[in-house]
Amino acid sequence: MHQYLKAIGFNNIRARNDLISILDDVQENFNHQTIVSYRPGEDFCEVRKDYGQCMGISLCGELDENDVFEPAYYFPYFQGSGISTYSEIAVERKIEKEQYVGMCEDSRIGISLIFTLQNGIEYMRERQAGFVDNLTTSVTLSGLSLSGTILLPVIKDESRLKSEREASDNRKMLLNAARNGDQTAIETLTLDDIDTYSQVSRRLVNEDVFSIVDTYFMPYGIECDLYSIMGEILAVRKRKNTLTGVEVYQMKLNVNELQFDVCVPTESVMGEPEIGRRYKGTIWLQGYINF
Repeated sequence: MHQYLKAIGFNNIRARNDLISILDDVQENFNHQTIVSYRPGEDFCEVRKDYGQCMGISLCGELDENDVFEPAYYFPYFQGSGISTYSEIAVERKIEKEQYVGMCEDSRIGISLIFTLQNGIEYMRERQAGFVDNLTTSVTLSGLSLSGTILLPVIKDESRLKSEREASDNRKMLLNAARNGDQTAIETLTLDDIDTYSQVSRRLVNEDVFSIVDTYFMPYGIECDLYSIMGEILAVRKRKNTLTGVEVYQMKLNVNELQFDVCVPTESVMGEPEIGRRYKGTIWLQGYINF
């Protein structure tokens, strides 16, 4: 069973037969179907069924010349809203199956973002048409989370907010210059990191780490598309899985000035999410490329 099925409300799967019945439901009662030419005599097909607002299961496989669908893999999805980032995107096929991961660099995060591509079949079609060379476009990111914790916000006055915005803008400019080989920018960033480390070390003696660190976005574990995050809640709504009746929170977060949506079961969240508070958890990052 896919681990993140629980993130969209499927926590009642106890045996393989339970999973097979759900996948049969997706195959027979899908809401969306996309087919693209794959190999001579075969097409690649994706069927999707929504099990609530913006969330569901995608089933992918091959469609032979007799229109017989042979499933290859499935994954739960949660569709985000708005545009998270706009940058140059690299897409690679996974080794073992016809599934794709994307990678982009955003100066607000400072690391390369790797995400599972939700519209991989659309990428296949665009690639066949020759429209994906030097691809620069927008990406809508979203995350599936199994559990999380709600933290109170850090109180800041207007002058502190203004100085943090200026420091963030300056760091983004330095990061862009460093990527282009500017040696002065590289040295400045190194000195800034050393100063930050020393300041944090001094404050940790008398303060809690989450009162010093407002938000963060960092890789988690061995999987390349798993991240540990903490971000400010900009919007929150409660939705229900239409098949199981399990309730989930769908939250829009601001993490290091990067905005994206996260879906997590309500029963697995410690605390009450409200606008202005912070969400801390681990997410499986997904992305939708807006071709």
